[in-house]
Amino acid sequence: MEIAETLMGYDDQVPMLGCENAWIAAGALIAAIRNEGSIIVTDDQVLEVLNRTARQAIGGYCGLTGVCGIAVAIGACFSVILGAACPKDQETATTMRVVAKMVNTIANETGPCCCKNFVRKSLTEAVKLVNEQLSVSLPIVSENIICKHIERHPHGCRKEKCSYFG
Repeated sequence: MEIAETLMGYDDQVPMLGCENAWIAAGALIAAIRNEGSIIVTDDQVLEVLNRTARQAIGGYCGLTGVCGIAVAIGACFSVILGAACPKDQETATTMRVVAKMVNTIANETGPCCCKNFVRKSLTEAVKLVNEQLSVSLPIVSENIICKHIERHPHGCRKEKCSYFG
């Protein structure tokens, strides 16, 4: 979460809403897994996660198809680590279940959509799934986060409905 918070803090470079937030989610999760050290994550795998995220996290698709790019980003991390592919069994099923959980997690936070909230909620859930599915223990540091982006939201912040509203 710390990696994501740092990256989301670059207000002049990261828009409030947009697929850049999906890249942050993907990068933060794969970096945290790599930094933890139980699983070897190569530079090529990191690039593959980011490339897959970039190809599938497309602006507006959350509303057009119901699949937020942040869910795709978390799925890309699991897919690359597990080696998921069409001919595979549990690797692909696990990745799909992770993405389904991400979509559900994000759906519970809409009204209006907020990519910063989606990154935080998705990473919190992803950390649990990383522990369950990959046996990698990452810290969950989502408590006490207070959003500093409230005034930047073009559709209006959810305020008290958001876990991160100060």
